Amino acid sequence: MRKQSLCALLGSMEGKAILLGQQESPRRGFSDRENEWIQAVTGELPAIRGLDFIHDDYDGVVERARRWNDLGGIVTICWHTGIEANTYPASKEETPDWDRLLTEGTEEHSLMYSRWEQAADALEKLQRDDIPVLWRPFHEFDGKWFWWGKGGPEAFRSLWRMMREHFERERGLRNLLWVLGYADDVLPGWEVDPALFDIAGSDTYRGETTHAAAYSRLRQLYPGKPLAFHECGLLPPPGAFFDGSCPWSWLMPWHGGNLMSNHPARIAEVYRDSRMITLSRLPAF
Repeated sequence: MRKQSLCALLGSMEGKAILLGQQESPRRGFSDRENEWIQAVTGELPAIRGLDFIHDDYDGVVERARRWNDLGGIVTICWHTGIEANTYPASKEETPDWDRLLTEGTEEHSLMYSRWEQAADALEKLQRDDIPVLWRPFHEFDGKWFWWGKGGPEAFRSLWRMMREHFERERGLRNLLWVLGYADDVLPGWEVDPALFDIAGSDTYRGETTHAAAYSRLRQLYPGKPLAFHECGLLPPPGAFFDGSCPWSWLMPWHGGNLMSNHPARIAEVYRDSRMITLSRLPAF
């Protein structure tokens, strides 16, 4: 499967190059807005397209992931969802009973699994086409603003293990590279067994930054794992990532104002640096 080739590509990036990604807008009819803007400014497209299963847009995500794969690009998928409603507010406002949520046979557990099945169905379609996915569920868990982090580290670790076992053992999904996505400072006490994920990462929107402190912390926690700056806003000059010794495997601005608050000259500078891997520079995998 191409999953192994993608994993090898990510591992080869460190210290040499960074894959550029871009999260698409989840608004219907606006999913290409960010990439169109980037292409107009730079003449290039990102190597990685970020998608989201939010708003039950499973078919749309599958279609756009296939289209991006056909262009030779890499797909990453996150998921802003509640247990009952697949919306951004639900992902933040729901506060589950963790004992019941993690216990098979309860209503809460059944609701959660029914939503997982919808995502697994979509990911299975991509697997049939041999499309590997950088799968980033339960992101920013240590921030504790989404429901999946509100139960604390032990509950989160149980949730993570439960999803991975269900997707792999029961659904047979083998096209996923599991991305463990921290927030901001990578808080202590939230470590996860390295055998249960493939890539570690963190995100932050704290101004123009390489996020070097998080890189250092993750490298100490998970030596040998590829590391990702999987959500960001303002970008520093591209050389700062290499001069500052935080060569992430990939970085990905968030959609809308998070991307477009960057001056076009800075976006052009980033995309034209040969160490930043765009779609046109991306090796086959």
